[in-house]
Amino acid sequence: MLNKDQNNSVNYPISSEEDELWGLTITTVGRQNICEKENYPPEKHPVGYFFDVEKGRVLNEYQLLYITNGNGVFTYGNSKQSCFITEGKMFFLMPGVWHTYKPLENSGWNEYWIGFKGEIIEKIVKEGFFLNKTPVFNLGMNEEIIDLYYKAIEIANEERSGFQQALSGIVMNILGLMYYRNKTRAFEDQELINKINKAKVMMREDVYKNITAEDISKNLGISYSGFRRAFKELTGTSPSKYMLELKLNEAKLLLNNTNLPIKEISYSLNFENPDYFPIFFKKRTGKTPSEYRNFASNGS
Repeated sequence: MLNKDQNNSVNYPISSEEDELWGLTITTVGRQNICEKENYPPEKHPVGYFFDVEKGRVLNEYQLLYITNGNGVFTYGNSKQSCFITEGKMFFLMPGVWHTYKPLENSGWNEYWIGFKGEIIEKIVKEGFFLNKTPVFNLGMNEEIIDLYYKAIEIANEERSGFQQALSGIVMNILGLMYYRNKTRAFEDQELINKINKAKVMMREDVYKNITAEDISKNLGISYSGFRRAFKELTGTSPSKYMLELKLNEAKLLLNNTNLPIKEISYSLNFENPDYFPIFFKKRTGKTPSEYRNFASNGS
């Protein structure tokens, strides 16, 4: 099951029925340093994982492959679309999707991978979190991600009780970092980042004031269209939706800690139409403001 030398570690962990109840199980984890002109892939993988790079393959699981040195090509899908792979890129292999990949002959590369399956990842993918134009994520060189792969390899090699659950936590950590780094990597303008952070502070401090996103962009000296675009790219939501979430959180505090009438809460938070406040609140929490207050006061 285990094949390991100084630069390579290949492991295919076992999983029990109990492990599968956890919702995420790990099928393979490892790392390989591929030298220039070395045959690829090395003949150390069992049937189902070893593949002919010219013919490609289809897996019945998910895999995350991270390249930290060298260059290569990743080809996938029915249309056989190709992506040039450089260090710092991660590709997300999906079950049922044809693919192949290999380092350039005069380059080689260092690769880290982890394979997994289960209802948790199925739900995440179904919700559309990884519907990129391509399954390649440009993360740059990230020591934290490398540390997670090394930790996963260590845990898989030990195979102590509960190791599958520990490995599933590492997978979720890598997925979260991949999603986060890919979303924010385009932001290298520190001055713009500081302005967006300042905007979030202004929204929080002025949650009781009738301030708009347009007012904030003007205060920061940014066009509204540029501000809105940058804010959404950095935070994942629009300025107006971010402000509504702040108002929602403040409303919860007021409902929990004061006896203010619901209409007064609506007015104090500058909801333009007080009749809209209960509708918005129930849509976001599943309860009307009155139900939420009663629920909180009863300690349920």
